[in-house]
Amino acid sequence: MRVAEELADALARDVIAAADELGDEGLITEISAVLGASSPTTQEAYMTAIRVRLAERRARKALEARLAKGPSGGARTEIGAGPILDAPEPGGH
Repeated sequence: MRVAEELADALARDVIAAADELGDEGLITEISAVLGASSPTTQEAYMTAIRVRLAERRARKALEARLAKGPSGGARTEIGAGPILDAPEPGGH
């Protein structure tokens, strides 16, 4: 199964890049349909890779936008440290 996942991930990367270049998000669905006609297992791995990669892209953009705003409210500037992560656990532990 690992081969299918690796191939599907490589294809997902290429299709996302091509969709960006062409300005056509429908390409992702088109390629998914081609995969589904011959290998539902590979199609599932491909769509998982697409979702994960696009979610990571959105999260990175959100992080970059937040970092561009700079520190606010006296929060520390290191990634992973700040008021939310440093808050005491429920129950005072």
